[in-house]
Amino acid sequence: MVTSFPARPPRAARTLAILLLVLAGLLGTALITPPARAASLVQVGSFGSNPGNLAMYAYRPDGLPGGRPLVVLLHGCTQNASGYFADSGWRKYADQWGFALVLPQTSSANNSSSCFNWFQTGDTTRGQGEAASIRAMVAYAVANYGTDPSRVYVSGLSAGGAMSAVMLATYPDVFAAGSIAAGLAYRCASSLTEASGCQYGPTSRTPQQWGDLVRNAYPGYAGPYPRVAVWQGQSDYTVVPANGAQLRDQWTNVRGVSQTPTSTRSLTGGTTLKVYGGDDVRLYEISGMGHGLPVDPGGAADQCGATAAYFLDTICSAYHDALFFGLDGGAQPSPTATPSPSPSPSPTATPTGTCVRASNYAHTTAGRAYQSGGYTYAKGSNDAMGLWNTFTTHALRQTGPDYWVLADGQC
Repeated sequence: MVTSFPARPPRAARTLAILLLVLAGLLGTALITPPARAASLVQVGSFGSNPGNLAMYAYRPDGLPGGRPLVVLLHGCTQNASGYFADSGWRKYADQWGFALVLPQTSSANNSSSCFNWFQTGDTTRGQGEAASIRAMVAYAVANYGTDPSRVYVSGLSAGGAMSAVMLATYPDVFAAGSIAAGLAYRCASSLTEASGCQYGPTSRTPQQWGDLVRNAYPGYAGPYPRVAVWQGQSDYTVVPANGAQLRDQWTNVRGVSQTPTSTRSLTGGTTLKVYGGDDVRLYEISGMGHGLPVDPGGAADQCGATAAYFLDTICSAYHDALFFGLDGGAQPSPTATPSPSPSPSPTATPTGTCVRASNYAHTTAGRAYQSGGYTYAKGSNDAMGLWNTFTTHALRQTGPDYWVLADGQC
């Protein structure tokens, strides 16, 4: 019996069938869309002039178009860019509202504790040292990421907060606003010895003197100065609360508004927000908080960050700063708060009321001031007045009920 097999197809037909199978495979592969590469923090190898010997890290959300804002984030001592990026909460809002982040990083080669050198004149002068390196990073981001040069902001913690003050003072033409957490006033110190004095005790300067330090950082500058938010834990023993008041004095004076708040609000985490002028300056005072950046882990709109060393669970500072900077585009609800307008005079009004010059001891016994840890503070404003003794004298002016401000040279 002869077994018959199907006739063998011609060579051309077999070749065509193979080609069709290969093509189908290729089309199938093309139709499978590969997952988008998630944005991540990346180091920029070369960003221009770097006299401060800093490293640059940057984060751009996927698909970020040109013309978007830029926020510069400055870590604290013993920290680095990646840790600050991971824990501060800023990434959430960069993704949500669409803006870029630049994170400068210093090292133990610059400072034994990896602190920004906020107290060294060679690093805190316009066009020099670390300040110039950070400025170069901003220029790189504007040129290469297409970020909006009119919407550049800076925020930092501790030594990074003090360095934020440096950038705001030395480059007011670059930064529209800034945030300083557990930081210090610009030029509070110009040496390591002076730095310790500023951290652990108040420095006796008037608001005018504090403001002059900023104005002298860029002589001849006639443009607007940045708006500033200040965050200060009231149980911070590393950068004592007097520093928050000094920053308030410095930047209200620079902005030309009163040191008396125009409104006061209670926020979450034991936080009291005092607003000065037309939202020119904000002072967030957090009851019971020590030294660190305020964060508030969670999934709510106003929650962010992760708790770690120097990242303290109280309130999401990144959320409030992003709103202060205007990065939300006005789309987000206001934070939960209980408004309580202060009965203080208009910020542009000339302070009126009783003016008294006396020793720090006499001020405290009369109830115009109080002492804490051997130092004296004006009641209400918390203006730093120096050592609590009978030799140090100051003038205080009453600007509201039980509210006194330092008035040396004014009465």
